[in-house]
Amino acid sequence: MRVKIKYLLQTTQPKNDLEVKGWVRTRRDAKNFSFLEVNDGSCLANLQAILSWEGIDKQKLSQLNTGAAVSLKGDLVPSLGRGQKWELKINDFAILGTAPASSYPLQKKRHSDEFLRTIAHLRPRTNKYGAIFRIRSKLAYGIHTYFQEKGFFYVHTPILTGLDCEGAGEMFNVTAKKSDFFGRPAHLTVSGQLEAEILACSLGDVYTFGPTFRAENSNTPRHAAEFWMLEPEMAFANLEEDMKLAEDLIKWLIDYSWQHCSQDLELFAKFVDPSLKQRLERVLSQDFAKISYQEAINILKAAKKNFKYPIRFGMDLQTEHERYLSEEYFQRPVFVVDFPKEIKPFYMRLNSDNQTVAAMDLLVPGIGELIGGSQREERLSVLEQRMEELGLAKEDYWWYLDLRRFGSVEHSGFGLGFERLLMFITGISNIRDVIPFPRTPGHIEF
Repeated sequence: MRVKIKYLLQTTQPKNDLEVKGWVRTRRDAKNFSFLEVNDGSCLANLQAILSWEGIDKQKLSQLNTGAAVSLKGDLVPSLGRGQKWELKINDFAILGTAPASSYPLQKKRHSDEFLRTIAHLRPRTNKYGAIFRIRSKLAYGIHTYFQEKGFFYVHTPILTGLDCEGAGEMFNVTAKKSDFFGRPAHLTVSGQLEAEILACSLGDVYTFGPTFRAENSNTPRHAAEFWMLEPEMAFANLEEDMKLAEDLIKWLIDYSWQHCSQDLELFAKFVDPSLKQRLERVLSQDFAKISYQEAINILKAAKKNFKYPIRFGMDLQTEHERYLSEEYFQRPVFVVDFPKEIKPFYMRLNSDNQTVAAMDLLVPGIGELIGGSQREERLSVLEQRMEELGLAKEDYWWYLDLRRFGSVEHSGFGLGFERLLMFITGISNIRDVIPFPRTPGHIEF
């Protein structure tokens, strides 16, 4: 029976008659035997295997190249070499899949990210990308663990939608052979929030976690056309409680990732971002800052910085502004609250000044905006007025308005970009490198 390398390296006793399957990372020949480094994807570390040439066909031996898939049978014994506790003494082996050295593209130990993006089908076999995709898996599980332990219900919201949640109009249209398959135009969702509100107003605390889509023609390191979004929604919760949940979640997930992915994260701390550990420890050790949008504008105006985008009240904060506030001014995550209503969606609760809404953006060092959320407008008349101001057809949102007609309560939620969270926790600077198959303008390979 196959045993994964991860578990073999954790064992405390020698073991006989094992079978290991994986891919050859390196092969080093000595007199009458070879040292193989084999990885099966279960962990960052390789298993060293010793193969005696006695009785081995030379043609078969020549196929043990970097990238070849192999099955190794043998005994796990204490290693005589440095750097590893165990090694596999091979008694028999089989080549499951060849990888000719003349054509297999992963021959060198280090390749540029730009090159690896051109071979997305093979890059998970490298140390860096194997590590990030294991972290991605574990962190997704951690998200479910966190919310399930807090009594939230995991709900599934539609990927196909007839509405534009954000009002931005940057949506992918969905077509079928028959026009108007649904009887009206359909799009890929930009957010599951509106549907999550329905369920929160019945179940109390819910969260949705799945793919979302934006048709922005943007080629920045932070944007992709398809990405994953975490969206909790809480009934009977105001903006302060919304921010409390967001801060607790981020700190919990950082701690969780280091508990469960330390070996993989050490790789990023060593080779990608040497300040990673210190930066994340600072996040854990301090309360997040909190300022109003007006205070943020004042701070940015007073900054001795040549921003590309000039500062003015009523503007959307750009990445350069967000990073200045979180990295240089506060040197920690910061909530910016109470944005002008003109730059935020219709569903955000209008403040008593009738000029700003109860919105919050969480800005973090190295990324900028990580979370965007708000207290939702629960007052029917105010919501209807906001929709009129923005030219939204009430008949399209009849069900959303019904939530305010029947048992309306204050409720709040936020959206967290999963890929940006991965970038924040690993120090990776480009969103294309934390998604197995990135979709960006002009690129959809698979």
